[in-house]
Amino acid sequence: EQRDGGADTPRLGVEVSQSHWWGQEAPRPPLPSQQKGVGMNEPLVDAEGFPRDDIDLYQVRTARHNIICLQNDHKALMKQVEEALHQLHAREKEKHAKDEAEALAEAMSQNLPRAFAKVNAVTPGSPASVSGLQVDDEIVEFGSVNVNNFQNLQNIATVVQHSEGRPLSVTVIRSGKKVHVGLTPKRWAGKGLLGCNIVPLQR
Repeated sequence: EQRDGGADTPRLGVEVSQSHWWGQEAPRPPLPSQQKGVGMNEPLVDAEGFPRDDIDLYQVRTARHNIICLQNDHKALMKQVEEALHQLHAREKEKHAKDEAEALAEAMSQNLPRAFAKVNAVTPGSPASVSGLQVDDEIVEFGSVNVNNFQNLQNIATVVQHSEGRPLSVTVIRSGKKVHVGLTPKRWAGKGLLGCNIVPLQR
């Protein structure tokens, strides 16, 4: 970015040639031998206050004006670029966080144990309801029964009959997460010892 004034101020010819980078036609730079190395801040009048007769004042003033306009345009453009980059980085950050969350959810789902049965009905007030068992829970463990030894629903019925009045460890998948439920089969006002309906999962 162009600095204003001082010994570091580039000569006018250099400034004008750089304006080509901004996509606009620049005025022809004055020759150093003709303009005495006049830059952006050198005086255009002599020691007595009269216009200098050793340079083309019109050409120098026109070139200075064009350079100032280009510098202002460049600053405005750089500000727009900076704002656009901030927006882009914000979107990229949001997308990255979303991708990470989706990847984590997918990894967790792949690591979940396989279910062999599903709860499709729970009667309010029943032992199953009191334990927290819910409709659509997918059963991965029911006491000693799991996906490796499950053959049919009679396996679950046998475990229930032998566990009346004693807590059973039941593990289900609920909304993509593994949940442990303490279920105690017992007699209640309704039918059976659980008060829920379980169906085998079709894989």
